[in-house]
Amino acid sequence: MKRDEARGTWLESHLTWLIGTFWWSTLWAVIGWLVLIALAIVLIGFALGPLIWAVTAAWVLYRVIRGLLYFKDQRAIPGV
Repeated sequence: MKRDEARGTWLESHLTWLIGTFWWSTLWAVIGWLVLIALAIVLIGFALGPLIWAVTAAWVLYRVIRGLLYFKDQRAIPGV
């Protein structure tokens, strides 16, 4: 809702970063569920689905911490 107000400021990169983090993590969570359901029949899904979620959770944690470190210094996130 406030993205237009942040356009052209260092906050714009943070909003873009957070939106990207949300959508990519949502996609991988859904993929984890699909793998869990589809491969549960052969039992590999019970290991592979949670593995996908664990990797996604670690990735989200990395992105949140990285964004927070730039945010506290009031700097834009490079490469966004």
